This record gives sequence, structure tokens and C-alpha cells, in this order.
Amino acid sequence: MQPQRLIGIAALAIGVVLLVMGIRATDSFGSQVSEFFTGSPTDRAIWLTIGGAVLVLVGAAAALVPLKSFGR
Repeated sequence: MQPQRLIGIAALAIGVVLLVMGIRATDSFGSQVSEFFTGSPTDRAIWLTIGGAVLVLVGAAAALVPLKSFGR
């Protein structure tokens, strides 16, 4: 298996974990209190969700899109 595909699968897996952690952090008590007073969840919940979504996209692209070999 190509190293690019392995890195993509690892990034995809880490992204899913971060996305789940971000969604769970959004439902936490502290985040709900923050959302009550400020209108938005905590910064940690937002960054976990954004980071997870970005890693899922990057990991899927790296795992699914074949790397063109130059000179082969």
C-alpha cells in the first residue's frame, strides 16, 4: 500500500475522532452554559469540530485520490 494512502487513512481516522469529540464537547455542560451567555459553544468545541472536519476532508482526499507519479 502506498504511503500517501496510509497517511490519508490515518488522517481520516484522527479526523473522525476529533469530530466526535467536538460534537460531544458541544453537548457538554460547560459548552451549554457558554452558549447560554454568549450565544456560541466553547472555543474548544468549535476548534475540535473544525479540525475534525478538515482532517476528514484531507484524509479522504489523500486516501482516495491517486498520486500521479512523475517520470514513471
